[in-house]
Amino acid sequence: MTTAIQAVFIRSYEERTSPKSHIVYKIDVQAHVQSWQLWRRYSEFDDLHTELTKSTKSAPPCNIPPKHSFSMLRSRKDAKLLEERRAGLEEYLRAILGAKDSVWRDSQAFKEFLGIPVGRQGTLLQPSDPAQFTLSTWLDEHSELQARLRDVWSDINKRDALSDQGDIAASHKSNLAAKSKLAGVLARIGNLDKALQPLAMSGMSEGELQRRTDMVARLRDDCEKLTRIVTVARQAARAATAGPSYSAAENRVAAPESDRAALLGANTFARPARRVFGASSPPKETETTRPLDNTGLYSLQQQQITQQDDQLSQLTTILRRQRQLGEAVGAEVGLQIEMLDDLSNEVDRVGGKLSSTKQKLNKLS
Repeated sequence: MTTAIQAVFIRSYEERTSPKSHIVYKIDVQAHVQSWQLWRRYSEFDDLHTELTKSTKSAPPCNIPPKHSFSMLRSRKDAKLLEERRAGLEEYLRAILGAKDSVWRDSQAFKEFLGIPVGRQGTLLQPSDPAQFTLSTWLDEHSELQARLRDVWSDINKRDALSDQGDIAASHKSNLAAKSKLAGVLARIGNLDKALQPLAMSGMSEGELQRRTDMVARLRDDCEKLTRIVTVARQAARAATAGPSYSAAENRVAAPESDRAALLGANTFARPARRVFGASSPPKETETTRPLDNTGLYSLQQQQITQQDDQLSQLTTILRRQRQLGEAVGAEVGLQIEMLDDLSNEVDRVGGKLSSTKQKLNKLS
């Protein structure tokens, strides 16, 4: 998929003499994790344009710069002409990448022209060797995996929505898609974890290493929770979440306010609502909970409970450490008091001896 391509630049060109004099343009391709460079002649751009028009039955959204008939007054070394052509070719590639219709950028001819490494599933190949990661590409890969996990959540929500509509086949297909994406993420997390050791040896600080280790651990935790969700049937998840009375509560419809007023009557003596100390406010929808169904809400609740338990465990460890420090300080203070008492007793004893010696000296004198 070329959607992984972030940007394309044509920043320079150069003249080559083999097999005969011609101009080639340097194309810089930037993806999520990878980036590469390649050189293309104007004639190759022209062939690409012809092939795209032929294979897709429609011309790309932008035309390539027109050909020029070179003469004695305007040669191939005309800097102004070459700069105009460079800018036009860059605009041509960017127009294809940014087009709303992906038919041109999804074509095999365009992928081969940009030298996109395509795997068996049609996706950009990611670095399989952990040593290939740099500090920046490691973070790019982490961001990409987070985006993949969000896609898994989207597939799970889609699965549940289709299940509610009774489309079992489509629901099963969405569940399989979520499992497939999750398996790919798990494999890439392993490479991300293995890459930390080479990065640490290359000079990464101990604090940064610990931070990235925690980031990998959080990814693994998210994958573990998603794995449990995608392997549980929709009906079982509902039963575990809402209990036996779920179906009855689901079909319950709240009475209109007009019917309630007609039945109960208007309360003319009602006092204006006031805030009661200690009373809980009604639950409100948030951006986090709005896209989730019951299963997602249950998983989010369990995740937050787990995080709170972890935080309480950390707080317990800190308090235990503070207690140990307090006991150590108390023992040290007690020891210092004993030493001061011993010193005071020794001073009193020496003072007594000095007084006795002074009396003896007075008698001798």
